[in-house]
Amino acid sequence: MQPVVKLVILGRDGILNFYRDDHVKSPAEWEPIPGALEAVARLNHAGWHVVVATNQAGIGRGMIDMASVNAIHAAMYQHLAAVGGRVDAVFFCPHTPEDQCECRKPLPGLMHEIGRRYGIDLDQVHMVADTLRDLHAAQAAGCQPHLVCSGRAAELDDEQRAQVAAQVPGARVHADLGAFAHWLLRREDRIAPSPGGPR
Repeated sequence: MQPVVKLVILGRDGILNFYRDDHVKSPAEWEPIPGALEAVARLNHAGWHVVVATNQAGIGRGMIDMASVNAIHAAMYQHLAAVGGRVDAVFFCPHTPEDQCECRKPLPGLMHEIGRRYGIDLDQVHMVADTLRDLHAAQAAGCQPHLVCSGRAAELDDEQRAQVAAQVPGARVHADLGAFAHWLLRREDRIAPSPGGPR
């Protein structure tokens, strides 16, 4: 029997790095959120694979080209490696909302592609978002939804965040990616069978 892959899907902007209204257009504009990269490393060390699923409409709007996107992600990989972390892959949608493509969140196309790539049922996958749109994407794909308050949700108060999460059944709210990683690893410890327990 093949072991189940432990997989977490992250949004990028507002979760790994600070969100910018004008899009991240160069490696110099990609600024990691304190503790986020270390959180990825902790997940990796516990056996979790981490992938990124991100809307990048700046490509479709002509604000950034593929060479710049690749340079940004190369810098992101370097920052992660420096703290002992890694992201397996970045899945992104280059289209604008007007294109109405299946891969642009809140539609679930990117997550379905990730599920096929890993051969995993998405109901086993945790997906971390910083907007209601991305929570809806998690819901549409059948992932386990999580909202972090480090990105666009930082502009909301506690009551507003609770209202956002309440629109997606089962969504959990965490302060940031570090808090999510802490919750997931503690949960894993609680449900792991004890060494002397039944097999």
